Amino acid sequence: MDVEKLQRALDDFAEARNWSQFHNPKNLVMALSVECAELVEEFQWLTPEQAENVMAEAGQARRVREEMADITLYLLRLADRLGVDLEAACHDKMAGNAARYPVDAFYGSARKYNR
Repeated sequence: MDVEKLQRALDDFAEARNWSQFHNPKNLVMALSVECAELVEEFQWLTPEQAENVMAEAGQARRVREEMADITLYLLRLADRLGVDLEAACHDKMAGNAARYPVDAFYGSARKYNR
């Protein structure tokens, strides 16, 4: 995924429509939350097995894919507006998680690191 290319395309899209005025961090976070809720809705009443196979049904697969894209695009736009390097942030977070959840202490466990 070329994050910078997507961010430029998002910026061009918003600028062409004079929408950047609405793309402040507060509004982008709210929109991101709504899109996450829409993805949750696709899984809301599924069994774990049905959730594992959600992409097997074409209509539902399309909706899940679209919601995931919406989430990604809003997150990319937010990161751009806040000057966050998402790739670096992800690597930093993964390194922190590895330190908080060493394999020998957390293998097969779903407990939180501070419990």
